[in-house]
Amino acid sequence: MWFAKFALRLFGWTVKCTVPDYPKCIVCVAPHTSNWDFVLGEFAWWSLGRRAGFLMKDSWFFFPMGLLLRAMGGIPVARGKGKSLTPQLISKFSDVDRMTLAIAPEGTRAKVAEWHTGFLRIAVGAKVPVILGAIDAKTKTVHLEETFVPTGDIEADMAAIRAYYAPFVGINAENS
Repeated sequence: MWFAKFALRLFGWTVKCTVPDYPKCIVCVAPHTSNWDFVLGEFAWWSLGRRAGFLMKDSWFFFPMGLLLRAMGGIPVARGKGKSLTPQLISKFSDVDRMTLAIAPEGTRAKVAEWHTGFLRIAVGAKVPVILGAIDAKTKTVHLEETFVPTGDIEADMAAIRAYYAPFVGINAENS
């Protein structure tokens, strides 16, 4: 915890957190425009004394990196059609007493028009809240200040979430 606080401070980043330490939740992290988002997100969460699992492209799980990523809570994701993790993650939430899962809805660091809705489907199915975690490179601040409780109307929920993230600028602003 102290190292994460020190590293963030050293590089001029601050963490604003007002959300409770929920026993089970999803942290929606956006904008996701750089590999540094992962480091910032992990350090921000660790600086609060919290741990979160995360989804990452399976190609990052090569030896020995895969051992480290799994130890940190990483879950490899095989990308492609028909490879949904949603049912397994909903089931995992019901099988444990405590679980936080960080998900970047863009699914990539490149600019995208549509965000993936899996995190909302998981939250609805597992009946867990979504913490809206924003990385704002403009102010060098990681915001963990909003809890979103999904209604089940995926389109309306996604519109509200996208509106929340609109003012934040990613590290690679052109991909925000």
